[in-house]
Amino acid sequence: MANLVIVGTQWGDEGKGKIVDILSRDADVVVRYQGGSNAGHTVINQHGTFVFHLLPSGILYRGKTCVIGNGVVVDPASLIEEMDGLQAKGVKIGRNFVVSERAHVILPYHKAIEKASEQSKGSRKIGTTGRGIGPSYADKMARIGIRMGDLLNPQLFRRKLEENVAEMNTFLERLYQMEGFQVEKIFQQYRGYADRLKDHVADTTVLLNNAIERGECVLFEGAQGTHLDVDCGTYPYVTSSSAAAGGACTGTGVGPTKIDGVMGIAKVYTTRGGGGPFPTELLDNVGGGLQERGKEFGATTGRPRRCGWFDGVVVRYATRVNGLTSLAVTKLDVLDGFKEIKLCTGYRYNGTLYKDMSADLQVLTDCEPVYETFRGWATPTTGLTSYAKLPPQAKRYLARIEEVAACPIDIISTGSKREETIVLNNPMAPKRRRPMAKSRRKR
Repeated sequence: MANLVIVGTQWGDEGKGKIVDILSRDADVVVRYQGGSNAGHTVINQHGTFVFHLLPSGILYRGKTCVIGNGVVVDPASLIEEMDGLQAKGVKIGRNFVVSERAHVILPYHKAIEKASEQSKGSRKIGTTGRGIGPSYADKMARIGIRMGDLLNPQLFRRKLEENVAEMNTFLERLYQMEGFQVEKIFQQYRGYADRLKDHVADTTVLLNNAIERGECVLFEGAQGTHLDVDCGTYPYVTSSSAAAGGACTGTGVGPTKIDGVMGIAKVYTTRGGGGPFPTELLDNVGGGLQERGKEFGATTGRPRRCGWFDGVVVRYATRVNGLTSLAVTKLDVLDGFKEIKLCTGYRYNGTLYKDMSADLQVLTDCEPVYETFRGWATPTTGLTSYAKLPPQAKRYLARIEEVAACPIDIISTGSKREETIVLNNPMAPKRRRPMAKSRRKR
């Protein structure tokens, strides 16, 4: 069995929840390694629809250990609400769920600061969810953060909280003219959260490494996508954590030599939530059609996502910086019935052709995408489980995605349900490395 990282290749919302759900069947441990409750993974199975914000979606399987790693920032209230909601649907949450004692905590002043900061930016808004993610990570880097383990030590927690609230209140009152927070109120509230969660808090670096040494299989679940990574993404329109594959190591305490592969998740078109450059964005009826047919509305915020054609530059960059070993492509069925489909292979800006992702936001904002055009297909692909039954035009389009992305496709999603999937290769199973895309058209 393999230890596999799942990472988004675009700007998040690629359908990682479904793919993680499918691959969790072959995992012993599923661990979330970064982000917070600003991320949303949706899983649809025979028991209904489940939306996850913090808990790994592997919790739907019995016999799996699910872990929130140290790279995640945890809002205890959101976590407890999510646990209660899942338990009400019959999902068992007990010793099968563990949260790192090193994971940092989101506090009320983090949310207040993020909302006030975003409102003050006007047209320069980043498009945050206002859930306190960024300020919590900022405190972590400033070495004043409060961690899950701190909540279990009342004296230590109170001392840290008093110091932080004094500083944050000054900040809120002077910069944003907002009322500050009361230490005692937060202390009592979070001590209640600690009592509820204490049996789940542990040193997860020991748990994970011991599991790997025993030969168990670990699935590392990322949130958001490569281009929202704080280092590799379209900065500053990014999240505040390491969403790329490297974050799986720093966010769990598992070294890179113990990772066997990295699967990138990509939609067969492109979406983006929030602000920031989006070279292939469609502001016409085609973009609106993708949004409507793909149900492109955030699982966390409900806000509509911006839509555009598949961007090969974006995904090829993700292949490089993540070291992708395979791809899972999602929502192929959304393209059913389109007379023609476009795929971006480069950007043209001021007479220069860019084949690689630029760090210059001006280039990404004002460039003209260079497209290849493909014939669409009239035969529905919804629910197909066999590659052989795909329309020839869909096969050609997928083969070109492999070539442009420089990465082989292992999984094709043809619908929202768990079973509506074509599995060409199971990346969780040990196998020989295969040549890329040479014989794919003959399938």
